Amino acid sequence: SMPSEILLKILSYLDAVSLLSVGCVNKRFYELANDNGIWLKLYSSSLQPKWTIWKMKAKQTETVSLGCAALHDKKPGYWKKEYIFKQTSAFKTRIMRLVKLLDPYTGLPCKNKEAMKVSGLSWIIVLKAKNGKERVIEKPKLSFKDTSVTILWYGTDWPCLDILSTLKLFGVTPLLPDQSRPPNKSGPRRFSLIAEYHLANLTESSVAVGADELVQLFSLSPGLLVGIWKEKNEIAFVMASLHYNQLLERSILGSATVQYAPPPNKPLLDDIDPEYGLHDYSLHLDLHGRSCRYLCGSFKGLFCRKGDIENGYLRLTVVSLKDNRKHLPIVGTLGICWETDVFKGNVKDCFVMDLTLLDETGKPFWCFSAPVYMELSSKSSGLYDYMGHIYTADYVDSEGKVCIEFVWLEETKEYITVSLVLYVSTKKVNSWYGTSY
Repeated sequence: SMPSEILLKILSYLDAVSLLSVGCVNKRFYELANDNGIWLKLYSSSLQPKWTIWKMKAKQTETVSLGCAALHDKKPGYWKKEYIFKQTSAFKTRIMRLVKLLDPYTGLPCKNKEAMKVSGLSWIIVLKAKNGKERVIEKPKLSFKDTSVTILWYGTDWPCLDILSTLKLFGVTPLLPDQSRPPNKSGPRRFSLIAEYHLANLTESSVAVGADELVQLFSLSPGLLVGIWKEKNEIAFVMASLHYNQLLERSILGSATVQYAPPPNKPLLDDIDPEYGLHDYSLHLDLHGRSCRYLCGSFKGLFCRKGDIENGYLRLTVVSLKDNRKHLPIVGTLGICWETDVFKGNVKDCFVMDLTLLDETGKPFWCFSAPVYMELSSKSSGLYDYMGHIYTADYVDSEGKVCIEFVWLEETKEYITVSLVLYVSTKKVNSWYGTSY
C-alpha cells in the first residue's frame, strides 16, 4: 500500500545487486527496480569523472545526462541493461588480461588461479530427467594442476541413472562481481554452458575406462568421467577435467544456452611451407590421477617432415622407442582416485592426461584434459634395457591422436614411458594456417 514515490526513494539507496534481488519479489517490485532514474544514477557513478561521452551503439555516441530526455526517452529497464553490460564487459576484459600473462619458461598461462579467484568462478552440473525435470548439483571438490583443474561432484541422493537424459556442465560467475568483497552465492549469477552430455544408454554409448570393487568408470567427451555403482547401477560421482586454455573462456564468455566458440586463428604470412612441415612446436604433458601426479614434462623443438604425413595426420615424435635417453619413469602406480561421502577408491590402469601443444609462435594449438585407460599390448619389449610387458594408452579426438607406450619393470615395480607420438589432423593444420597438406 506504500506509494510508489516513497518506494522509489527507498530503492534509490540500494546497490545494483540488491536492486536485482528486490526485482525478484513480485511484479510491482520488478517494475520499480527497473526505474531508469535509479539505474542511470548507478551507471553515471560507475564512470570516471572525465568521461562525458561513450559509445552506446556502433558509430553512435551519446552524452551522459541526468535530464528528462535520458530518462523518458528510454524504455523501463534500459539503463539497467546498459549498466549490467558495461560491468560484465569490464569484468571479462580484466579476467582475459590475466589469462594472457605467460610464463617465459614454459609459455603457459601463469595467472589462471588468480583469474579464477578474482572472477568468483565456480562450476555446477545440471541433470535433466526424461520427463523434463532438472536437478542442480553444486559444491564440487577441486584439484588444481599446472594446466588443468579436476572437478568432482558427489552426494547421497543422486537421481536414478535410468531416468536421466542429459547432463549439462556450466561455469557460474556473479552477474555483478565486486572486487572489494567475496562473491555472494545467493546473489544474481551468470551461467555459461561448457558442455552437454547425453546419458541415455550411458554404459553402451560411452567408453569404459576401468573399474574397482565398488564403481565402474565411463568416459564422455570432452573430459567427463561418470562413476557408476556396480550394485545399484546408479551414479556415484561425476568428475570433469578442464584444461585451463579452454576453461575460463568457456566458463565466462559463453551463454546459458550456447557454448563459446573461439575465433579462428590468424596465421602469420609465409609462416609455413607444406614442403617444410611443422617446426619448432612445444609440448607440455601432465599425467595424473586427480590427487596425485605421475608424469610432468615439457618438450621443445618438435617438428615433422613431409614424409611424416600419412593417412590424414602429421606425426610428431616426442619420445622414441630407440632413444632411451628420453625415456621417462612413471612415479607411483597409475590410477584415478575417487571419493564420495562415505567411500574412497582408486581405479587402476587409467589416468587423466593434460596435453598442451604450442605452435612455433607460442599459441595454444591443441589442448585437452581427458581420462585415458591402459591396455596390455600383444607385442613384447624387444629392448635390451627393458624386459617386461608393454602397455599402450591412446587418446583420439577431432584434432588428433596421442599414442603412448609403457614398459612395466617387475624388478623396480614401475612403468617407463618408452614411446610418445602425436598425430595431428591435417584438417586442423589446414584450418590453423590457411594452407593445404
